[in-house]
Amino acid sequence: MRTKVAVIGSGNIGTDLMIKIIRLSGRLEIAAMAGIDPESDGLARARRLKVATTHQGVDGLVAMDEFADVEIVFDATSAGAHRRHDEVLRAVGRTVVDLTPAALGPYVVPPVNLDAHLDAPNVNMVTCGGQATIPIVAAVSAVTPVHYGEIVASIASRSAGPGTRANIDEFTETTSLAIEQVGGATRGKAVIVLNPADPPLVMRDTVYCLTHDCDQDAVTASVSEMVERVRAYVPGYRLKQDVQFDRVAQEDPLRRLTPGTSAARTVTRVSVFLEVEGAAHYLPAYAGNLDIMTSAAMRTAERIAAHRTPKAISR
Repeated sequence: MRTKVAVIGSGNIGTDLMIKIIRLSGRLEIAAMAGIDPESDGLARARRLKVATTHQGVDGLVAMDEFADVEIVFDATSAGAHRRHDEVLRAVGRTVVDLTPAALGPYVVPPVNLDAHLDAPNVNMVTCGGQATIPIVAAVSAVTPVHYGEIVASIASRSAGPGTRANIDEFTETTSLAIEQVGGATRGKAVIVLNPADPPLVMRDTVYCLTHDCDQDAVTASVSEMVERVRAYVPGYRLKQDVQFDRVAQEDPLRRLTPGTSAARTVTRVSVFLEVEGAAHYLPAYAGNLDIMTSAAMRTAERIAAHRTPKAISR
């Protein structure tokens, strides 16, 4: 029997997630979608797909008959709105998968730490940039200590809707912290670029890691293995070129990012260049930033559903 789920947010991310669940998931069943705009395309599509809807947000969702069987709720709204959504949903015993940068629950990046948080009442999917790059930081960190990890996520401006733009500050803060807490870097930094190119370009991500001496073959193998693990649920995720290794010169200011390193100690910059193309289930293929978020969220919910045993839900 499939686990019933609901989506809050009828924008691009929520709608793409709903369609992915319907088309791809053998573990989840979409029972309802909630939004606040009765004229939104997401709610209209949900109705055409025979999914129960409400335009009264989380309160309308909780009041729906269909909600009684829902076990997991995805929040695809905004960091500000998520705080109340979490409060309401925890009170009725539902598990929340948060696609906003609110970060009320533990950060989850599926190929890195999903199994550590299967019983958490709320899990946070970090950000699109985090989902694309933190696996790479973790792959490098698995081989050699990462003293500084920096990611630059470049996304098509057209793929950044009002919610994404409103959450830019939360994006940088949440991603930077997750680079450290999940990726394993001593210090993390995140930058997002809204690329105005027309026609729009697919998501591009750059990952820089500062380490000391490292086994370059082992780092390359670890990164390649991690890319394949992400590709298992995001087919459009790929390396753009071979992993790069550069020795940081003695006079290079980058050495300041590895405090305590003696002048004689080698500092190596590991550079990884990625591309993320979307599956175009609902969004255009260039919106790989949104596709990786919805794919990671669905993967997370499927694993949570597989882990839990049947149990009563608080009504």
